Amino acid sequence: MLGDRIEALWGHVHALGELALQGSYTAAARRLGISKAAMSQRIAELERAAGVPLVQRTTRSVRLTEAGQQLVDATREAYAQIERGFANVRDLAGAPRGLVRLSAPVALGRQQIVPRLPEFLRRHPQVRIEMDLSDRLVSLAQEGFDLAVRHTAAPPDTHVAWTLCETRSWLVASRAYLRRRGTPAHPQDLVTHDCLTYPRPGEASTWSFESLDGRRVTVPVRGALAANNSEVLREAVLSGLGLAVLPDFSAQAALRGGRLIAVLPRWRPVGAFGERLYAIRPYSPVVPRAVQALVAYLREALAGGFAP
Repeated sequence: MLGDRIEALWGHVHALGELALQGSYTAAARRLGISKAAMSQRIAELERAAGVPLVQRTTRSVRLTEAGQQLVDATREAYAQIERGFANVRDLAGAPRGLVRLSAPVALGRQQIVPRLPEFLRRHPQVRIEMDLSDRLVSLAQEGFDLAVRHTAAPPDTHVAWTLCETRSWLVASRAYLRRRGTPAHPQDLVTHDCLTYPRPGEASTWSFESLDGRRVTVPVRGALAANNSEVLREAVLSGLGLAVLPDFSAQAALRGGRLIAVLPRWRPVGAFGERLYAIRPYSPVVPRAVQALVAYLREALAGGFAP
């Protein structure tokens, strides 16, 4: 029957696609793990079944005819899907392996993610990580990222999100600045202080605070420096340039070491940064084991958060 003949030639169509990719019988045969003679035989059988030439042969090169290219183009995605499906099934067994493309904000990545990766890679020697540090919100699916770490109030609904830890923000200053300018006692006092801000397009320079009893206050602020990187703001605060609201992962070490002082401890900054750290990825029915392992490790490593 015709259907039986076509099924018997599926492997031959794959061989034709490999020939188109490799450009020679020898290279295609090596790629498929067969002899050059067996490769030639498969193409000849496929041509007899198709009834038209599929390959143009010269002494120096091999290229597909229009019919051959049409057949390869029509079946390429199907074979790619089979390959992906087999890779996913293979990934279910054995140790996590393969490449994980990871995106993270610059400050968070440098200070909290990168220092923890060596232990993960020691635990999983067959995993490789390609890391992109950027404060822009990359499109994970379009740019080919497997995973992103994000500091946000709400992850996108179109993605799968795992909570890594709770976070908070701190209003901080150096001792030298407080000696020179005095210590604010209420958020309204910040109107007369040098406030270093994290600019966001379309938003006014204001800081919002919530008291222990639930009161909210929003005040306009201004200062000599604005920067969209919490490490830059932290270094400016350490130099005595002013006060800043920093995420705990940037302020933690300096607060613990006494180089920064928490200002207005009875008022919590709100809305400046996210309140949770997430690992997110575009939805897919199968999550590679290497990605699962990295998420599990980050949840373990960051479970305690960044309290001073």
